[in-house]
Amino acid sequence: MAETAVSMDTSNVMGKCGAAGGGPVVGPAFAAADTAAAAAGAPSGVSPGSVGVTGVVAGDPSAAQVAIARELVRDAKERGLALTGPDGLLKTLTRTVLEAALEEEMNAHLGYDKHDVAGYNTGNSRNGKRSKTVLTDHAGQVTISVPRDRDGSFSPLIVPKRARRLSDVDAVVLSLYAKGLTTGEISAHFAEVYGASVSKETVSRITDKVLEEMTSWCSRPLEKVYVAVFVDAIHLKVRDGQVANRPFYAAIGVDLGGHRDVLGLWAGTHGAGETSKFWVAALSDLRTRGVEDIFFLVCDGLKGMPDAVGAIYPKTIVQACVLHLIRGSFRLASKKYWPELAKDLRPIYTAPTAAAAAEALDFLEEKWGKPYPGIPKLWRNAWNEFVPFLDHHPEIRTLLSSTNAIESLYSRYRRAANARGHFTTEQAAMKVLYLVTRSLDPTGTGQARWTMRWKPLLNVLAVTFADRMPAAVNL
Repeated sequence: MAETAVSMDTSNVMGKCGAAGGGPVVGPAFAAADTAAAAAGAPSGVSPGSVGVTGVVAGDPSAAQVAIARELVRDAKERGLALTGPDGLLKTLTRTVLEAALEEEMNAHLGYDKHDVAGYNTGNSRNGKRSKTVLTDHAGQVTISVPRDRDGSFSPLIVPKRARRLSDVDAVVLSLYAKGLTTGEISAHFAEVYGASVSKETVSRITDKVLEEMTSWCSRPLEKVYVAVFVDAIHLKVRDGQVANRPFYAAIGVDLGGHRDVLGLWAGTHGAGETSKFWVAALSDLRTRGVEDIFFLVCDGLKGMPDAVGAIYPKTIVQACVLHLIRGSFRLASKKYWPELAKDLRPIYTAPTAAAAAEALDFLEEKWGKPYPGIPKLWRNAWNEFVPFLDHHPEIRTLLSSTNAIESLYSRYRRAANARGHFTTEQAAMKVLYLVTRSLDPTGTGQARWTMRWKPLLNVLAVTFADRMPAAVNL
């Protein structure tokens, strides 16, 4: 009864607006219609005006609209009705706008208004209504009456057939899933915040929609030349009979324009590591997608990678990851010594020559070798793969040792993985990693600027790799 009273009062206020405007103006009649339509989550490009309810103006509300909205709110308060909630004004107004829009859509579909004699013997007519509950962004669940026609050809736009969510619910679900929430936690979130029932199965179906998109993303064309490709791994717990740590690899490329792009994601196997056959397949995938040359491939401890690179990209320089060496050194030392250790590590990877770096390593071993013998051993084991780094220009060194972009990406991966604990399948883990990657920027491609100071490095590359740079860049 309360909802009916508000609806009747809304109609009265609409009538007043039409009279005050000096004619049959329907738009101002929907005083808070903009708000309600937004709450209903009407599809992009579909508004009450586009389906027959004219005069609904986009943008900031006019003074007349604000005045009518205030009158509606004042009337609701006088009747003791809440503005929000199950029987609140917002939900009632949302229902009123949706039902009015549906009626106007039906009028346009049939070609005549309700009870108009012009509709006699036209072959199709109204056939009652059916009740339907839809989920909206701001009003939660709203039960509306959807008109029907006799031959079943009516397909409304504002409330499409079989649609139960008239909002950005799908986008919210994907965002929460990318942050690591489980389907059960997302379902509980909607029940708590929106007062709406979204089952775990529905959440799972929504997230499964990205699988086709993920497949397309994994096969998209790439740039012809990449200055550097960083291959790193994150270990996730996957239940395959029993829960086990499995590596998942991401290749992050930096192109000649200085942009970072996540080139691909691959699921590894539980065990000692991947064979050269695995990496040949991964690198062949990059070549198939258009990557003709890579100047530097940066990785650490990936068995079979050097042989695979030699087979697919013979000119590519395989470089030990300075980031991993630094990170590994910190992992072996007490946290209270990290600032001092960082000062002693810096002379190694910033040394002008290999001889100077060796002297800095000797000093490191002399100072830290007794309390933490694993640190100098870590550097000496990777010394042959690390030394080529010292032969290059400082601008190239800065590129290869830049850690912010990689750390940012993998911290997001870890945050989402830690929130989940473990994954039921490999596909579930890949889905979360992809959604995290897609969220890096609004376009969903995972691209971002690598560094603002790119031109000095580009000039160094044009000299160092003059025979491999595209002609347009050399000009």
